[in-house]
Amino acid sequence: MTDASQLTEQEGRYLLSVARKTIARRFDKNKEQNQDQEDSNMSSRFSERRGTFVTLTIDGNLRGCIGHIIPQESFIEGVRVNAINAAFRDPRFRPLSKKEWERVKIEISILTEPKPLPYSNPDELLKNLRSGVDGVILKLGFRQATFLPQVWDQLPDKKEFLTHLCLKAGLDGYAWKKEKIEVFTYQVQAFEEH
Repeated sequence: MTDASQLTEQEGRYLLSVARKTIARRFDKNKEQNQDQEDSNMSSRFSERRGTFVTLTIDGNLRGCIGHIIPQESFIEGVRVNAINAAFRDPRFRPLSKKEWERVKIEISILTEPKPLPYSNPDELLKNLRSGVDGVILKLGFRQATFLPQVWDQLPDKKEFLTHLCLKAGLDGYAWKKEKIEVFTYQVQAFEEH
């Protein structure tokens, strides 16, 4: 990510607070909505169209992760939409309960635009991937999946990473070796609550 596209720590903390307030409002529907006032104080950069993901964890375990690789709205709005989706609409989990909410930590990822990763064979694909740096999108026909760069922490081996990503896309785990899969990479700037 270029320095010009990098957000400041202060902007990142603000986005985390927006995600937290957005989910909290779902639990406290009687609470007054001050979103318009919040928005008037925010950075003009938040109106840019960028891909966003919101990840929720409890005690270090995934509790929800939803996002848009290709921006569908301003990224401040993307953070709000994906915060709600990660908390209540991730099909891998039941909707977040109020009791769980007290223990949730939020991470926000702001994405660069995905770029095709050229390769001619599986060995070249492995060589061109940058573990710990690149988010990866695999696409074959109508099947597609992505892992954020943070997933490299759990799957540091490139072969294992690609195998799990193929499975996530509903493909054979070794499709990356046997098929000519389209591969795109992107980078993220992530902010997390401590």
